[in-house]
Amino acid sequence: MADRFRITLAQLNPTVGDIAGNAAKAREAWAAGKAAGADLVAFTEMFICGYNTQDLVEKPAFHQAAIAAIEDLAVELADGPAFAIGGPWIEGASLYNAYHICNGGRVVSRVLKHNLPNETVFDEVRLYDSGPLGGPYAVGNTRVGSPICEDAWHPEVSETLAETGAEFLLVPNGSPYYRGKMDTRFNHMVSRVVETGLPLIYLNMVGGQDDQVFDGGSFGLNPGGRMAFHLPVFDTEIAHVDLERGPEGWRILEGEKAHIPDDWEQDYRAMVQSLRDYCDKTGFRKVLLGLSGGIDSAIVATIAADALGAENVRCVMLPSEYTSEHSLEDAEQVAKNLGCHYDYVPISGPRKAVTEALAPVFEGTRPDLTEENIQSRLRGLLLMAMSNKFGEMLLTTGNKSEVAVGYATIYGDMAGGYNPIKDLYKTRVFEQCRWRNANHRDWMMGPEGAVIPERIITKPPSAELREDQKDSDSLPDYPVLDAILHILVDLDGSVSDCVAAGYSREDAKRVEHLLYISEYKRFQSAPGTRLTKRAFWLDRRYPIVNRWRDPG
Repeated sequence: MADRFRITLAQLNPTVGDIAGNAAKAREAWAAGKAAGADLVAFTEMFICGYNTQDLVEKPAFHQAAIAAIEDLAVELADGPAFAIGGPWIEGASLYNAYHICNGGRVVSRVLKHNLPNETVFDEVRLYDSGPLGGPYAVGNTRVGSPICEDAWHPEVSETLAETGAEFLLVPNGSPYYRGKMDTRFNHMVSRVVETGLPLIYLNMVGGQDDQVFDGGSFGLNPGGRMAFHLPVFDTEIAHVDLERGPEGWRILEGEKAHIPDDWEQDYRAMVQSLRDYCDKTGFRKVLLGLSGGIDSAIVATIAADALGAENVRCVMLPSEYTSEHSLEDAEQVAKNLGCHYDYVPISGPRKAVTEALAPVFEGTRPDLTEENIQSRLRGLLLMAMSNKFGEMLLTTGNKSEVAVGYATIYGDMAGGYNPIKDLYKTRVFEQCRWRNANHRDWMMGPEGAVIPERIITKPPSAELREDQKDSDSLPDYPVLDAILHILVDLDGSVSDCVAAGYSREDAKRVEHLLYISEYKRFQSAPGTRLTKRAFWLDRRYPIVNRWRDPG
């Protein structure tokens, strides 16, 4: 029996719906594996059609095309190593999330996913049928078990594979990022290794897909839970991993163990990667945004420069009479520091025209929030006009605190196609700016150094829609607001929980009220990078019409 087994791991970035493009990436990785003498080339979950497909996979023409592409690859890649690739499979009227094992010109085996996730961003119970518990597949005289993603988060699939002769586990994943996810993965996979006594290789995809970011970080564990290798997070990589058979069975040979960055770096990388891939996969090469001189637009401009290059970012200052001199200075300084194109488009003229047009209708009323929102909507109108004219996608800049309580104007500053900081609370925005000023990485396309002026970080936040306005006039101070939102949103807690944590019932009830009445705004908001398990979109789905309030 062979005492060495080489697996080529394809930690790649597929695109949902690009079956031909994903197949081309599979050919390249397979060729690399063949050149390296691999026994098996392994791809991630649902690789051929991209992940997460949502309802697209139910379309017969789509899943039939994906299945045909895998069968064509099997024929084309017959002269070389076996390969295992994720994709859909149909049996009768049942649609499955499957792992296709190809060798010698045909698909020789299929693994059907058994445990279907039905929480956070996943609706697999709605899309797929559950496959049966099965045994391993053979590659030469070696028996490999492949629990598909969620199947490795529960014990029964891995235990069944071990009991039916699997010699090691290869786990293909489409596992998206959230803060702290890597530790969760390690804990689950160590449990599978301890339970089965088998080595385990965890293979994850990378890249952005709508709000989700897949962060790679593939790794291998030997019996006892000892780390054998760890691939970088967020980077595409084709890696050759060797296993050696000894008296106690297979063991993964030691390889490089990539550094795992801290949460601040991983969050920032996720925001950069998601914007980069969103633009690349939708066809946008350039973006623009309103640069107000405030902290949210400053960090979005920086993320955009890091994602696309400063030459592909247009920053636009749209001042009114309420825009302070330091905001004008700070906005221009951010654009200059980053090297972005900078436009200056005052809204005083359009605002005067709108005021005159509405004067007969508004006669006898007093100025209020309506007039403030007109300013915001004029900015949205002008930015969308520039987006249309220049073919540049408009970025929105509302942080999670504002998105939560509706502190944003629908059809105004909420206008746009993507929001990188949608899942970043305001208090984290400040710290994320400080982190970026102090750190630079080779995956950033923007310049090094303190690109965000210190005054932007330290001055009191303001929408500058009226004289001497501050955010704290309308909302609790951000440390209080964010702490209450963390309890109500991220922990799904109650008003009583907020009070028990030391916050006033008045503040908690007020924040809860704003959270619920703002649902209609979030329903119409741009997608944005998911950084937590309770991001606004697929993670948290609430009715727009909702009269329930926590009696606490």
